[in-house]
Amino acid sequence: MRPLAQWQPGQIIGVFTDIDDTLTTDGAITPDALQALADLKAAGLHVVPITGRPVGWSEPFAQSWPVDAIVAENGAVALVHQGGQPLRKLYQQDAATRSAHFARMQQVLAQIEQSIPGAQRSQDSAGRETDIAIDHSEFTQLPQADIDAVVRAMQAAGMTATVSSIHINGWYGEHNKLSGARWILQQLWGRDLDAEMHRWVYVGDSTNDQVMFEHFAHSVGVANIQRFATQLTHPPRYVTPSARGAGFAEVAHRLLIRSNLN
Repeated sequence: MRPLAQWQPGQIIGVFTDIDDTLTTDGAITPDALQALADLKAAGLHVVPITGRPVGWSEPFAQSWPVDAIVAENGAVALVHQGGQPLRKLYQQDAATRSAHFARMQQVLAQIEQSIPGAQRSQDSAGRETDIAIDHSEFTQLPQADIDAVVRAMQAAGMTATVSSIHINGWYGEHNKLSGARWILQQLWGRDLDAEMHRWVYVGDSTNDQVMFEHFAHSVGVANIQRFATQLTHPPRYVTPSARGAGFAEVAHRLLIRSNLN
């Protein structure tokens, strides 16, 4: 991971970013990070947070933040607020598939809570439609051995499992943050992300951002990514001096200065 000062963005047209511990600090977006989102939008860039958080939790932020959309639940569902229209939900899976997966996931969630001491569903679980989440660092602290056990249990049930800075997420389906990014660009603007990957930035902070770090040449980790350094097969290309929301603000400032967009 190279220092952010070495980053030469070039002609960037949009920014994808994680939310928890990337935009937020101690669970809330900071004024500098919120201003950074506004500055990016004012400069004419597309801005799309993409998160493992549930769609229900994401709704007020999709309404109030200066962003084009929020892609929630690791790429499964998007909230779009455009042109003064009411907030819209878009899904990658059809309703019948979501219903069948939801029923099975609740069984897996209950089994994990019963079989792994200390494992508890995340407090935002009521807002989840397409995945489940076990808390490991938000309100409950799980040791690494138990985090690994939860991942194994999800995978044994046939689920995809990832670990964010606060939760262990599991779901049925092939979607992830990268497929969610590809999908929302096609849905909103008819754009092919793979054809223009070099013109987009991704900012994140944990192991569930690795698929994005791997594919984006302009990938940046905020400083708290160092917590997961030994677990990263694909680290970000660059790292900020500061952690969390302050680090995101540094990314926005560097991008706008180096791209002559400010």
